[in-house]
Amino acid sequence: MIRVKDIMTTTVLSVTPETEIVQAAKIMLEKRINGLPVVSSQGKVVGIICQSDLVSQQKSVPIPSLFSLLDGFMPLTSLKKIEKEVEKIAAITVSQAMSSKPVTVSPETAIEEVASLMVDKSFHTLPVVDDGKLVGVVGKEDVLKTLLPS
Repeated sequence: MIRVKDIMTTTVLSVTPETEIVQAAKIMLEKRINGLPVVSSQGKVVGIICQSDLVSQQKSVPIPSLFSLLDGFMPLTSLKKIEKEVEKIAAITVSQAMSSKPVTVSPETAIEEVASLMVDKSFHTLPVVDDGKLVGVVGKEDVLKTLLPS
C-alpha cells in the first residue's frame, strides 16, 4: 500500500501569515504550484493559501439580497459572510486571504484517502504534518505519478 511518505514532496515552500499577498502569488507562479502551507513562527500549520484564494480577489464586492418586512429591510445573506468576502477581496497579507484550519494528512495516510479528499473536497494540495510540524506536501501531481511505471 502506498502511503503519503512514499510520494510527498519534502522540500516545502511555505509562507507566514504576515507574508504579503503579492509575494505569495509570485512564489506560486514562479514555482508553478497551486498552494502554499501557511506556517506560524513555531512551525505549526495555521492555514493554506491557494490560487483560488488569490483569484477571489478579482471578484466584485457581494451585494446582499434584501427583503422587506414590516417596513424594514433584512439581508438574505449573513453579514459575517459578506464581511469575510470583502476581507478576502481587499487582502494585503496571507492571513486575510488564507483558508484557516486546513485539512492535513500524516506521512502514514494511505494514498486512497488522499485521493478521496482531493476528489470529494476539490483539494489540490494537502500539507503533511507529523507531530504538529509541517514535513511535506502532497499534491494531485504526486498522486498522478503513482500511475506511471517506475
